[in-house]
Amino acid sequence: MKKPALALIWLVLAAVGVVGVYQRLTTGHELAAYGSYIPWGLWVASYIYFIGLSAGAFLLSAVVYIGQVKQLKPLGPLALFTALCTLVMALLSIWFDLGHMFRAWEVILRPNFRSMMAWMVWLYSAYFLLLTVETVLALVEPTRPWLDRPGVRGAVARALGGISVDTARTWVRRLALVGVPLAIAFHGGVGALFGTVGAQPFWHSGLVPILFLTGALVSGAALLLAVYWLVWPVRDDAFRATTRLLGTILLGLLCFDIILEWAEFSIPLWNSNSHEVEVFHAVTSGPYWWNFWIIHLLLGTIIPLILLVTRRTRPGALALAGLLIAVTFLSVRLNIVIPPLTFPQIEGLQEAYLSPHLEFSYLPSAFEWMVVAFVVATGSALFAIGTAVLPLLPTAHSTGDAPVAREAHHA
Repeated sequence: MKKPALALIWLVLAAVGVVGVYQRLTTGHELAAYGSYIPWGLWVASYIYFIGLSAGAFLLSAVVYIGQVKQLKPLGPLALFTALCTLVMALLSIWFDLGHMFRAWEVILRPNFRSMMAWMVWLYSAYFLLLTVETVLALVEPTRPWLDRPGVRGAVARALGGISVDTARTWVRRLALVGVPLAIAFHGGVGALFGTVGAQPFWHSGLVPILFLTGALVSGAALLLAVYWLVWPVRDDAFRATTRLLGTILLGLLCFDIILEWAEFSIPLWNSNSHEVEVFHAVTSGPYWWNFWIIHLLLGTIIPLILLVTRRTRPGALALAGLLIAVTFLSVRLNIVIPPLTFPQIEGLQEAYLSPHLEFSYLPSAFEWMVVAFVVATGSALFAIGTAVLPLLPTAHSTGDAPVAREAHHA
């Protein structure tokens, strides 16, 4: 896809998103399709979706810096910055979902550490700080050739010039070691937030935090594969080999996630007397069947699986598989959040009161999608600016000669 097409898509998302944010700031939650019985909707699903992308991309960067995988070494800064951008998108999503958006800082200043949400906020804060510092340190070595350049790139290089390369390498590895348990803790904590809700049998399972972690790895690896193919400027043998390696990693993670999802669905459906079976039926054969069978299984699992197995030497096909998984994984998060809330906890409650905000059915409104469009446009703009001014790509710092960079790109 050419840059003008991407720019046009971004402009559409930004324009639609600005309208959605204006409506959110002026009307609050009035235009959202959820209500008192279904208090969580698209924005909560988007939040755990983007958090998963961030955690997955970060854990793959840890493989680079801890495992010292030489072939993936050039991907380290790109993976870290991708994790940072998707974290910003996740925090924006949940911020828009808050009833009082501008009171979010209260959780930091007056936390209740008996609350799982308070722990999540503190873990996010620590993760955001660690990710920012590690990204900065990872850019110390690539910026060295820019020290004498004018403009923004030279300013960035000189700002980092006081840090030695050896010190940066040492601390990047140390922070990666610290970040792995932190990433597991905060995203597992999101799963624990759902898993500890005893009133919802569909969520109340020890498998839920594990599914959140494997989902993060799958979606994060898929996003990194798609991003790598999209922005990497040098299409040489090393690029093709790295794409194949990322495709192999993604294939293994996808197969493992399929096994866990099979266990999650098959056991309750086999034991039809279990409390959560009606929710599984709603997902597989009820009002949300299309989200499960078409978007998740067909577009997000079966087609990518075929591409990853049969087109292992085609970087474009592998990238398409990654893109399909990364984009459609939102359907997995929607199936986690929405269907359990559509069943009343008290029999007959759906007939007891009649009101537009007292219903047990939910489909995201256009307004909710417009706000998500703003979140995506914001994250995309941040990523585009980063790749333009930071040495995240090889030709950005491997040579100062623009014609040479262009020749490498065309090669």
